[in-house]
Amino acid sequence: MGSVHFELLVALFVVAALAGALDAIAGGGGLVTLPALLLAGLSPVQALGTNKLQGAISALSSTTAFARRGLIDWKTALPVAGAAAVAGLCGALCASLLSPQLLRAIVPLLLIAIALYFGFSRALKSEDVAPRMALIPFACFVAPLVGFYDGIFGPGAGAFYMVAIVTLLGYGVLKATAHTKLANAASNLGSLTLFMIKGAVVWPVGLAMAAGAFIGAQVGSRLAMRFGPKLIRPLLVTISCAMAIKLLADPANPIRQAIGF
Repeated sequence: MGSVHFELLVALFVVAALAGALDAIAGGGGLVTLPALLLAGLSPVQALGTNKLQGAISALSSTTAFARRGLIDWKTALPVAGAAAVAGLCGALCASLLSPQLLRAIVPLLLIAIALYFGFSRALKSEDVAPRMALIPFACFVAPLVGFYDGIFGPGAGAFYMVAIVTLLGYGVLKATAHTKLANAASNLGSLTLFMIKGAVVWPVGLAMAAGAFIGAQVGSRLAMRFGPKLIRPLLVTISCAMAIKLLADPANPIRQAIGF
């Protein structure tokens, strides 16, 4: 990509701010930022790398806001985040080994299942409940699985973290959202490391978007803390459905090809 015009940086700053607010509440900000980066003229690899930068800053920003309210249990969060970071890097390293077609077929179905779960489950509460899985197996197996997926593909990783933390660690919706943001930041940073080594980050664009994402995430996290499950739950359902529809709308999606649509 050649020189970047100031007007483009301003436009992407605004886009990232809006996406950061959305991300802090329910995830899915990449639905907004990645197409914007492609429209701005970045190659697919540059768009992915630059998007990881702003996404990581967005998640770190919302994490700090949640942490100031005492919503993060660091004894739980740090092992999970560490595992997610390593897995995110491993996922990015293995991106060329796993067929994206397989992921394009499976992920929309998983997102629809998550939307149905969040829409109808009575297990989603403001209060914590007894965990179904201990921290060590969660950090060793569940968090790396989602982190690896985040590094190798990405869409819906926040929703996958969220459903795992709610159902297995027993956290209430708001506290689960806080821990999801830290795990998301970690796996983003892990995969970002590889994109940086490859020189795939367009720094002027990435830094402008990171600034917007930081501000937007601060606003979004405050809205999440103010309105709690009443805001988080419907947005999670909406965003999960939107991501599924976006993936299924791709003419190359194997599900569409299989049914001849």
